Amino acid sequence: MSGESDLSVLLASMAPRIRPGVFVFATLERVPEGVGVEATVREPDGLSVVVARDIADAAGWDYDFEAAWIILEVHSALDAVGLTAAVSTALADEGISCNVIAGRFHDHLLVPVGRTDDALAGLRRLSARATTSTGRG
Repeated sequence: MSGESDLSVLLASMAPRIRPGVFVFATLERVPEGVGVEATVREPDGLSVVVARDIADAAGWDYDFEAAWIILEVHSALDAVGLTAAVSTALADEGISCNVIAGRFHDHLLVPVGRTDDALAGLRRLSARATTSTGRG
């Protein structure tokens, strides 16, 4: 399955939901054996990992951003144009920072944990506007 690429359909059907937990970014040399990480990015500065906060706390890892994890349930194509821009703009308009991770099937948004409800509300408004404009509602 290739996923949806029509921006209006993506926005109208993104169905954002919260993944339970609080997540943080840490930088490591390598992931210790047996430690579950949610995402990794190899950077020149080290290995950036996204982990549950309790894992980072137990390991004594340094972090400075606590995030809620929002999953956009729509199956977006990796070559879809505009979804990340539309979502990040909608959140920026609300004064909410957003770190985006694209998975093969879904997009994942990490937003400040204290702004979770605001982020969901902003995303739902964006989706509702797209639903109205496409007549999908």
